[in-house]
Amino acid sequence: MLNIFYPKLYAASLVELKPEFLRELGLRGVLLDLDNTVVRRDSLVFSKEVKAWLDELRAYGFKMCIISNNSKRRVGAAAEQLQIPAVHRAVKPLGSPFRRGLKILGTRPEETALIGDQIFTDILGGNRCGLYTILVVPLEGKEFWGTRLFSRPLEKLILARLKQRPEVFHGKWD
Repeated sequence: MLNIFYPKLYAASLVELKPEFLRELGLRGVLLDLDNTVVRRDSLVFSKEVKAWLDELRAYGFKMCIISNNSKRRVGAAAEQLQIPAVHRAVKPLGSPFRRGLKILGTRPEETALIGDQIFTDILGGNRCGLYTILVVPLEGKEFWGTRLFSRPLEKLILARLKQRPEVFHGKWD
């Protein structure tokens, strides 16, 4: 029953997911959560590392799309800056925003990764749609109050169980 909440992979950082590795998994497309995955929730200043990572993905021919529950204004500004299409006010974990993202990318679920920092929106929704789900440690910074008060405490319980599955951990962990 808890499997629906488990990612296929858990990475300490977005930038540890090298394009070569993603390609070896048979992936061609990447759906990206925005807040606390690609950029801090209280900022639209993208790190050099994230920009370089996105450029690497492009160089490898990956198609990308942002899927975010945030506003059209914020998501649109990020999408324009990164030159990536986006779905705003996504209402994750519902399936429709993920299906819209797949349509934008022109990829099938089994060849598309969903990368996000939240289990109850990103991972649950991605798993329900048959995507290759990758959980990343959230970037430090301000979080939505509902996430901070409700989701994160419950996520700790699932993460404790996930630690019993070392095969899902990827990259460098301190």
